[in-house]
Amino acid sequence: MSRRCSGFVAAFALVAAPLAAMAAPDAGVSQFTLDNGMEVVVVEDHRAPAVVHMVWYRTGAADEPAGVSGIAHYLEHLMFKGTDDMGPGEFSDVVRANGGQDNAFTSWDYTGYFQRVAADLLPDMMAMEADRMTDLVLTDAVALPERDVILEERAQRVDSDPGSILREQMRAAQYLNHPYGVPIIGWRHEMERLDTEAAIDFYRTHYAPNNAILIVAGDVTPGDVRALAEEHYGPIPANPEIGARMRPAEPPQMAARRVVLEDARVAQPYVARSYLAPERDAGDQGRAAALTLLSDLLGSGTDSFLSERMQFGSGNAIYTGAWYGGMSLDATTFNVTVVPGEGATLSEIEAELDVVLADFIETGVDADKLARLKRQYAADAVYDMDDVQRRAQRIGSALTSGLTLDDVAAWPDAIQAVTADDILAAARDVLRPEASVTGWLTAPAETPEVTQ
Repeated sequence: MSRRCSGFVAAFALVAAPLAAMAAPDAGVSQFTLDNGMEVVVVEDHRAPAVVHMVWYRTGAADEPAGVSGIAHYLEHLMFKGTDDMGPGEFSDVVRANGGQDNAFTSWDYTGYFQRVAADLLPDMMAMEADRMTDLVLTDAVALPERDVILEERAQRVDSDPGSILREQMRAAQYLNHPYGVPIIGWRHEMERLDTEAAIDFYRTHYAPNNAILIVAGDVTPGDVRALAEEHYGPIPANPEIGARMRPAEPPQMAARRVVLEDARVAQPYVARSYLAPERDAGDQGRAAALTLLSDLLGSGTDSFLSERMQFGSGNAIYTGAWYGGMSLDATTFNVTVVPGEGATLSEIEAELDVVLADFIETGVDADKLARLKRQYAADAVYDMDDVQRRAQRIGSALTSGLTLDDVAAWPDAIQAVTADDILAAARDVLRPEASVTGWLTAPAETPEVTQ
């Protein structure tokens, strides 16, 4: 959650509640479905003659076949390589030539493509996006060089960064059976074997209108979007073989796990911990809302519980943080990080972390801090209305993660409904050693002995 000047937030708190009621998060949002199963969401905002055009596919890294990790992200890159009607890179060239922006992204639960352009270019964006939904042209000549690109991306973002390696290893240890333990970018040894045929198979399996969500936000009307969507996307046939996403279930976690990464490149050691945690569920977002506020109370800002106790209390830490990402189709994680100060070992800082987490549950929630957090979230709900791309992004990630527009609209109220008891119950339920992975990042010579 964004942080703002405390004086402004205090003043804004006097009017946040009525403003939130006047500008509900679902204001100007409509939804319909084409005959071929493609869902369409329209977010009206007529303040500027611009639109954001997005297509989200309900497929991501967690939907990949075993042995071809990274294929979802690889295909995302290849979607810019051209079709029967457009050459490689031409899609983006057209967008940029008209002063627009475009990009794409891959997560475990979705893959998305977007363009931000002048409103009168919306028909062109739909025509080009519909074209590459069905007519992508892939040959070894264009696909195999792009494999080198994603391998270099992995080298830069993961292999060259000990912190990224630790997070990847911890996630693999966190998920015993679920594919969330596989990195989005893929394992290097499997990425090296990705080929054109694997990309085409994934494309034909998952890229179809009945597995996609079209979101158009900006200076548009639902009627105009419906007419354009029926013209450009409507003729594309549904894939009858697409059904519900079937993923391996995560078994009960019964033993704490530990990952120690020694790397000579580490300048600052730290302790990280993740806990398996419930995701936001359709019609039942209370637990996720409580965990969201728990992460803020524990580790967001210098007045958080971890900071007050470990940075300004004992002085043994120079940084503390906690975060929770509930937007997930299946079980997610709750995370804590502590960076020790001079003279504190990783063993000592981990032991202190355990004590402080237990003390939080014993001490209870500071009522004033909880009230202040809720006011900040109420303000954020209003400010979010000012950014149509952020609204579209929030809706797309929610719908591809199993939520509904009603859930998106209800989220601010879910936050406001959380009680101190709800937060403590969530802490007791999630902060369990048997569902945790503790990671140490350290230079080889600084590796302390593991406490028993």
